[in-house]
Amino acid sequence: MYAIIATGGKQYRVSEGDVIYIEKIDAQVDSTVSFDVLLVGNDGDVRIGTPIVEGAKVEGKVVGQVRGEKIVVFKYKSKKNYRRKQGHRQPYTKVEITKIG
Repeated sequence: MYAIIATGGKQYRVSEGDVIYIEKIDAQVDSTVSFDVLLVGNDGDVRIGTPIVEGAKVEGKVVGQVRGEKIVVFKYKSKKNYRRKQGHRQPYTKVEITKIG
């Protein structure tokens, strides 16, 4: 069984036991979060929501609040001695999918 959920402006295809990285949400570690379900599929039987599937729910457990790889932003203008270096690490929430129902 799988489902397509929407969170943080993105859509994810998940199954039970999957660990996904989503845009940061305000939730404590080991707390439970639930997501809106856009589609539920199970061996050829597919239910599509308009926009969400009624009665379907995906629950997950927050494993941790993590940060992604560092991205270096470097701006410069040639021949003008203008240089700016900046780093960025995107915050993510690591979630383990526990139940699709």
